[in-house]
Amino acid sequence: MLLRLLSSSLGRSQAARELRWMQQARDSGASCLSLEDMVNRRLTGEPLQYILGTQPFGPLNLLTRPPVLIPRPETENWVIKLAETLSPTPSKPVTLLDLGTGSGCIPLLLCHLWPPGSINAHAVDVSTHALRLAEDNAKLCGFPSRSSEEKPHNTFSSHKANFLAQDFSQVASRINPAFDIITSNPPYIPFDEYLKLSPSVLNFEDPKALFGGPSGLEFYHAIARLVSSKDILRPDAMVALEVGHNQARSVESIMRATGRFRLTEIWLDPWGKQRTVIAHV
Repeated sequence: MLLRLLSSSLGRSQAARELRWMQQARDSGASCLSLEDMVNRRLTGEPLQYILGTQPFGPLNLLTRPPVLIPRPETENWVIKLAETLSPTPSKPVTLLDLGTGSGCIPLLLCHLWPPGSINAHAVDVSTHALRLAEDNAKLCGFPSRSSEEKPHNTFSSHKANFLAQDFSQVASRINPAFDIITSNPPYIPFDEYLKLSPSVLNFEDPKALFGGPSGLEFYHAIARLVSSKDILRPDAMVALEVGHNQARSVESIMRATGRFRLTEIWLDPWGKQRTVIAHV
């Protein structure tokens, strides 16, 4: 009966997979919902990740709660590549600023992949819901806000701030005087594409985490203002920005126009799309 209901909405093969995952969540105790309740919520179009309450992200299994943006596989891909590109160590740690952190997935995966004591991550978001979820994920993953001298840890701290604000560079410098890495998967969907999003995204995920202004580039201009600030980037710093459909060249130009970077490059995602703009000081 439940499989038939789901199949009418998702198709039989996808319905069978999702029903199996729901049953596994029930059997493991990860969810206290009945299978019927989960199916009924799914039939309304609610994303499965919100119903199950978790989403794999690299080796991590992160908590998910509406309306915070659900971590995507294309983000996971470039974060893992970033982790493989850089090699921080406890003797030469890096300081990271993640803008619009959402679930905290980007800095937390880097904290997991790099050696203990090699990264101090700072996460910024305007959403109280997002910051609460990011903090819960940091606790789940075992990353404290401070490291101890006896046993170094990779650390994660969260900060409520709006990086669109004209004075955000002053806020960032109070968080930490300068950064080795700035990362962001900012809102980048332009208005015309936002209206065409699937109902499961449009009706459940926070529009503030999706809509990037009329052109979709509003937040990249804000990041450009930040990196143009004196001393916010340390020597040899890197900026890594996820971008949307057909935005890579525009975002690359925005970063180059700051005059702060000696090199920029564009990384493709596993589906061949230009997904990440990398800028090197």
